[in-house]
Amino acid sequence: MTLNPWPIPALKEVSVPPVSFAGGRRVAIIAGPCVAESRELCLHVARTMKGICDRLGVGYIFKASYDKANRTSRESYRGPGAEEGLVILAEVRETLGIPTLTDVHEVAQVKSVSEAVDVLQIPAFLCRQTDLLFAAGESGRAVNVKKGQFLAPWDMKHVVEKVRSTGNERILLTERGSSFGYGNLVVDFRGFSMMRELGCPVVYDATHSLQLPGAEGNATGGLRRYAPDLIRAAVAAGVDGLFLEVHPDPPCALSDATTVLPLDQVEAVLKPALEIDAFVKGSRGVGE
Repeated sequence: MTLNPWPIPALKEVSVPPVSFAGGRRVAIIAGPCVAESRELCLHVARTMKGICDRLGVGYIFKASYDKANRTSRESYRGPGAEEGLVILAEVRETLGIPTLTDVHEVAQVKSVSEAVDVLQIPAFLCRQTDLLFAAGESGRAVNVKKGQFLAPWDMKHVVEKVRSTGNERILLTERGSSFGYGNLVVDFRGFSMMRELGCPVVYDATHSLQLPGAEGNATGGLRRYAPDLIRAAVAAGVDGLFLEVHPDPPCALSDATTVLPLDQVEAVLKPALEIDAFVKGSRGVGE
């Protein structure tokens, strides 16, 4: 039995001006805090990451969630909510001139969120929600769909078809690990190529894929120390983008404290990965 019997379409370049994914371009970076804890935090992280990406010569999209609707515990911090959170995201975009990304969880959220950000993200647990995929596609915004921990890479074919049925071809697929028994995630590196064969650029979520669901009892644990290794490996495997959650003080982060990367270490982590990316893509070198 062949695992991907469908015809392989050409890989489409996805543009989120001024950032582009695929098309022979360097890996693009999506990064920010897990949740929009405050206006000051978001602006600080976005400004710092923009400086890092400018120095390294790669595109940058800021990400933060205004509401984390799938926290482990009902007592976990979810975010500032739509009213305040979307204002913060819009300010980041307007102040720094960078594209922004956030999650949508319900069809009713799509219109207002699409007015505030440039990329709508479908959370992994919702990646098969047909009406949500239709609404996101119809918004005209780029759509980043995280592959569910419960799906095989080739099953994302149906997800892509739902979004494409709206006429929207600006689709990114993000790998964030697959459930491996209870309380663990692993990344099947074959999945990057399998999903790229659907014609969509593929992003690697380096921080969520290192989660240990439920490991902290009432919260998700994680293995942040392995992020640099997996980032380099994913870039060597040909991914088109990297998704990183970053924070200036990880132990104090209000979400994903065990997996977010320290903001002051991100540049050092990215430099060798980008050298690998340049080699893989036949470039003359990073920053040239």
